[in-house]
Amino acid sequence: MMEFIADLHIHSAYSRATSAQMHLENLHAWAQLKGITVLGTGDFTHPKWYAELQEKLEPAEPGLFMLKRQYREEAEIDVPASCAAEVRFILSAEVSTIYKKGDKTRKIHSLLLAPDFRAAGRLNAMLREIGNISSDGRPIFGIDCKRLLQMCLDASPDNVLIPAHIWTPHFSVLGAASGFDSVEECFEELAGEIFALETGLSSDPPMNWMLSRLDKFVLVSNSDAHSPQKLGREANVFTCELSYPAMRAALQSKDRNGFRGTLEFFPEEGKYHYDGHRACGVCMTPKETKAHNKTCPICGRQVTVGVMHRVNDLADRQEGYRPIGAFGYESLIPLAEILSEIHESAPASKKVTAEYLRLLQHFGNELSILRTCPPEELERAGQHLLAVALHKMRTGDVMVDPGYDGRYGVVRVFKPEEKRYNQPKLF
Repeated sequence: MMEFIADLHIHSAYSRATSAQMHLENLHAWAQLKGITVLGTGDFTHPKWYAELQEKLEPAEPGLFMLKRQYREEAEIDVPASCAAEVRFILSAEVSTIYKKGDKTRKIHSLLLAPDFRAAGRLNAMLREIGNISSDGRPIFGIDCKRLLQMCLDASPDNVLIPAHIWTPHFSVLGAASGFDSVEECFEELAGEIFALETGLSSDPPMNWMLSRLDKFVLVSNSDAHSPQKLGREANVFTCELSYPAMRAALQSKDRNGFRGTLEFFPEEGKYHYDGHRACGVCMTPKETKAHNKTCPICGRQVTVGVMHRVNDLADRQEGYRPIGAFGYESLIPLAEILSEIHESAPASKKVTAEYLRLLQHFGNELSILRTCPPEELERAGQHLLAVALHKMRTGDVMVDPGYDGRYGVVRVFKPEEKRYNQPKLF
């Protein structure tokens, strides 16, 4: 069976706070630049995007779709030959449910996958009856999460619901502000229909391994991208047949065949890793937050309790425990961020963008550079600092200022003196 990378959770240009560049042609091109084989469409619940998906996509392998030839040719003009590859789309959407249960207002986001347009269309018709699916690519409904799951299964038994970014404080199944203490508490008798959980940018597998109650779930990671450049910042590595049924079976498999693991942010870079109060610039560890009774030491207001704190509250294992049979993972830093540090220029600057494209033309797609490009090849190409940076990233030798209260953390691979002086070659 082949190995391929899948990013299942993204958004279209029809979602709020999303780039106008999130259209199919750009997604097709950027998936190749990143090294993604299967990309979620995002937002299939939105009528205009659903219509565009039907217009521009055609069936490929069972349950997967490809951009029609006339759109592919236009999209691939600027894709280097070194990155050229087949791209498949899987129908996906994110739905927000806000409701009251157990005397607490719950705000839960769910990732939905559908095997074909009929299944997605039936679910859209059900959702249209209970709310507005046209106002936002990520619609909001005042229904119980369990009811949403039942609607998904009624639309098609092959539909999949994956609780999204499960630790985010305000909009997740286990979040500190509005979540539950277990998946079973949320979905009750339908909990058995949940077989995968999305860990989100602010947590990684080792954090989730601290909870024995999560052992039965496959932990997936996705980018939740709102712009093309963010595709693949987290993703999944499959080792199954390229098809929707095979991918679904890999996520559901009791013997865990067909799914290899995840590609991750360093979780500290996620914008809700630690606790804090952004307005006051206060970032705190869980221990510090408890010492201050969950209040900001500057203004006295409640702080946002982050992911690390919430994981610690629910954990029944010590940090460092690894369950038997747990999938692997790789912690990566986006290539543009590494180049930004090397060149002391913003990730979206002309200098970094030009160097990014030169590297892709020479070495192939971004994820292959980050994961497997031999440092000695980079050395021979005059990319000494990049070779050192990738070695440090791959060995976890990084420094991170943790994210908190909606502010992303900052990951660095170099101390100032490491770049200032001419280093001996590592390889």
